[in-house]
This record gives sequence, structure tokens and C-alpha cells, in this order.
Amino acid sequence: MQSLWMIAASFFFAGMGVCVKLASARYSAAEIVFYRSFLNLLFIWALVKARGIPVRTPLWGLHIRRSACGCFSLILYFYAIGLLPLASAVTLSYTSPLFLALYLAMLGKTRLRGGMVFSLALGFAGVVMLLHPSFRADQLFGGVMGLTSGMISGMAYYNIRELGERGELEERIVFYFALVCTLVGAIWMLFFEFQPIDPEGGALLLGVGLFGTAGQLVMTRAYKLGNTLMTACLAYTTVVFASLFGALFWREILSVDAWLAIALIVASGVVATWFSRANPADQD
Repeated sequence: MQSLWMIAASFFFAGMGVCVKLASARYSAAEIVFYRSFLNLLFIWALVKARGIPVRTPLWGLHIRRSACGCFSLILYFYAIGLLPLASAVTLSYTSPLFLALYLAMLGKTRLRGGMVFSLALGFAGVVMLLHPSFRADQLFGGVMGLTSGMISGMAYYNIRELGERGELEERIVFYFALVCTLVGAIWMLFFEFQPIDPEGGALLLGVGLFGTAGQLVMTRAYKLGNTLMTACLAYTTVVFASLFGALFWREILSVDAWLAIALIVASGVVATWFSRANPADQD
């Protein structure tokens, strides 16, 4: 099924997270966002040229909405990371599938039947259990920013689906997103001190760009061709890969609760897959 491309996207995004975590010891969040977006733009431009795909498109409005939502969500997410414990910020970012489900229901694109709602809730419960988020009273502003990031990200995924329904190529969708993020990231980076790029740092930034580009392309394909809500459920597998990478690279020992949470996340994808096949009429 086309939605299963999201599992590959989750792997790439988790790999990007490993590179970002290592690069964050050397570079500011603004620099990482810029280099990620700029490298993404270079890679996707080369791919577009190699395949002879024109970048001109009649769907300017949708591209602007998708790119603006995705970029603004990314900026809010990085700010939330600076104001909140990382676990809390990441958990809030994973509210995006829940908001996507609400957008689809409100705009009449799908009916939220019990099975799909259950799978979405199950996956989010697993994320919460795995990351053990916590808030203090002085973290309310950061919490609002993180939640807003998830809300806007859900709208970005909805716009991707709309572009796919109109026949837009995933390469063009990723190209315009990378272009907007590069421009915004360059402006944001001007407010920070530039750090020199040595071979090790350059390799990490290159990894961020490569993994990010691969993840964007595969994710866009999943939302374009697959069942929207099932793809959103499978996005939770990013947390699974990230947890496994954490154990591999940083010797993080997962507790029994953590493995139970991973099981819940995987189960949410299985439930979504079964529900999608059992109710083909509900597929978008």
C-alpha cells in the first residue's frame, strides 16, 4: 500500500534527527535550519533538472500555503525546543496527525469512524508514554508554541494531500518547500553568530540535508498516493526509529515502559492499516 512509504520516511527523519542532535553541539538552531533547507534545495533542484521536471506550476496558491505552514511550523518547533524539555516539544509536534484528522472531518474530506480515531489516539498515547512529557507553570508559553507547531504542521500535511489530488509532482512540492525554508532560514540566521564549518561539522550538516531530502520526498509520496489518516498514523513510527537510534548511538537503555510505548505506536499503524483495507470507501 502507498501509505507504507511513510515508514521509510520515518526512518529518514529519525536519521536526520541523529545528525541534528550531533550538529547541535556545534551550530545554532537557526544555522541547522538554514543548512538543512539549503542542502535540501540543492538536492531537489538537481533531481528536478535530471528528470526534466519544470518548476513552473499553476498551483501557486497551494504551494505557498503548504510551504508557509511547513516553514512556520518548523520555526515554532525549534523555538519550543529552546523553551521546553525536548520530550515535551517532540510530543507536542506529534499532535499534527490529530489536527489533520480534525481538518479532514471539518472540511468534509473523510468520515472519522471509530477505528481510525482509535488508531490515532493509540499512537499518540504511545508517544506520550515513550517521551514522558512534563510541564511547569513557567513553560506555558513554550507549550502553546509547541502545540501551535503541531496544529500548523497538520495543515501542511493537508495541503500536501490537496496538491497530490490535483496531480502535482512530489519533487515540485518539496522544491518549493525547500525554497521558502531556505529564504526564511537565511534571514533567521542573520540574528546569530556564524560558526565555521569543519570537515566533521560539514559531514553532519550534509547528513541532515540528505536524510531530510529523502524523508521529504518519501513522506510527500505517502501523503499524495496513500490513505491520508493511515499515513498520519504511520508517522508515529519516527519515534520508534529515534528510540532505537538513541540506544544504538548513545547507549540509551530503554525501560519496559518505553518498549510498551513502542508496541502501542506500532499497534496504531497496524490498526490503521487494517481499518483502511476494511473500509476502502473511506480512502481519500
